Amino acid sequence: MKKTSIWRQDAQISNYPRLEGEIEADVVIIGGGITGITTAHLLASGGKRVVVLEALKVAESTTGYSTGNLYAPVGSYLNVLEKKYDQETVRALTASRTAAVDLIERLTQQFNIDCHFKRVPWYLLTENEAENAFIQAETETAQRVGLPAYLDESRTPMPYPVSSAMRLENQAQFNPMAYVKGLAAQIAGPNCQIFENSQVTYVKEGKTHVVHTEQGKVRANRVVHATHTPKGIWFLHTLLGPYREYALAVSLNSAYPEGTFWDYSAMHHHSMRTYVNDQGEPFLLILGEPHKVGHKENNEEAFQKLEQFARERFDVKAVEYRWAAQHYKPADSLPYIGRRDKGSEIYVGTGYEADGLTFGTLAAMIISDLILGRENPYAEMYAPTRHSPKKAAGKFIKENVDVMAQYLKDLPYRSQVEKLADISAGEGKNIEMGGKNYGAYRDEAGKLHVVSAVCTHMACLVHFNQAEKSWDCPCHGSRFDIDGQVLEGPAYLDLSKMQDKPSSYNRFKKLSSAAFFGATALAGFYFYRKALKEKGASKKKSK
Repeated sequence: MKKTSIWRQDAQISNYPRLEGEIEADVVIIGGGITGITTAHLLASGGKRVVVLEALKVAESTTGYSTGNLYAPVGSYLNVLEKKYDQETVRALTASRTAAVDLIERLTQQFNIDCHFKRVPWYLLTENEAENAFIQAETETAQRVGLPAYLDESRTPMPYPVSSAMRLENQAQFNPMAYVKGLAAQIAGPNCQIFENSQVTYVKEGKTHVVHTEQGKVRANRVVHATHTPKGIWFLHTLLGPYREYALAVSLNSAYPEGTFWDYSAMHHHSMRTYVNDQGEPFLLILGEPHKVGHKENNEEAFQKLEQFARERFDVKAVEYRWAAQHYKPADSLPYIGRRDKGSEIYVGTGYEADGLTFGTLAAMIISDLILGRENPYAEMYAPTRHSPKKAAGKFIKENVDVMAQYLKDLPYRSQVEKLADISAGEGKNIEMGGKNYGAYRDEAGKLHVVSAVCTHMACLVHFNQAEKSWDCPCHGSRFDIDGQVLEGPAYLDLSKMQDKPSSYNRFKKLSSAAFFGATALAGFYFYRKALKEKGASKKKSK
């Protein structure tokens, strides 16, 4: 079994240079995933000089760890959103996502990108009769907003009993890593410079923004944060919940189902699809078992439950690949795409939940239109500056109470072992030494990797992820490898080594974090009060 994404086997190897020295551009894009590379293409096509800065390799972070499904519905469900918002909002949501899928298809054809793009039906199904009414409601909402959906449990190509199923025609699948790498190869050039292994360490904002990396800097009038969640400390982070989800690619002894399938129940949600690689070998991909980042003690259990789900429903020959992906849930169920503030030239796309390939492409369409001065019919609906406290207050308070709980739980330094010698091979533990907290991991060869356990974003303590061998922050979702390098999340800086920072550094970070959390509490009170006022005004109006 390979502990990596299945997409890597069919994606070309990229080899872009590291940024060294100082350069200028019209727009600098932080992040080389589907959002960043698509935005770069659209802006360069519009005549802008673009620089893309990728901390690792193009398409090999969040984009390369998805399931490669493209569809108009969303994980928060259309009938639920229709009740929260209205029918026109849901119609705009599905129309905008359909437009994004269509753009991916056009670019695949235009540049002849070999990424296995194809149109397939999408199913929402349930095994439980008690959930039939939900499937019915989702189908009716989909039909009301113009989607080609209908109930069709009789023809569902699943080898296990299905109680009810909605079928939606003309959705799509592809290899996301191959697609983004292929698109990047087509657009890279003098007007669109792409740099890999160029981790952004700081953005100095001003009339001209200066984006710093370890060995260079870029001056630009506009900056796009295409990093799944924005880098640095933003109020927007208080509106996002970071979640980790797990995936398996298995081989079967039986037929493989054609299409994209969501198996729904009140207890779980699993996504499934078939992928046939360049060698003609089929695999069934299964995604599920989400939990908040840094909150699960035994991450291996998630993979075990996913395998159990697969074996109970399919004739599984072997588990061939396994990996995990990250997503961020928005407070009001819609992503945040556009200018950070009104009049700002800092742009962001985040809060995609588990629908990032489609939303990432949509974000590129909206952000590029804003920068190029074009009208976009969806820009206002997704704007980060929108205010909907009535719809966001509950989730806003829940997420930030959890962040504060994690912060306070770890405020007294905790130590899981008394000394480094107590850590076995393959284990990662928090340990207190000299009044400071460290994360120590002993690899299979017996070598120790010791880093500060204080997250460089907001000073929460990171927790060890046993399944993926990483240090994960339970507050805002930053993740670091065993040597402290940033893997993803809002953190700019790597975890420091034991000798890198004086003890006052941790105290300063704790104090600044406390101030931020205090401000968050006040903001939560504002959201709550405003939501109550909106509710009261709504009741008066209805009378």
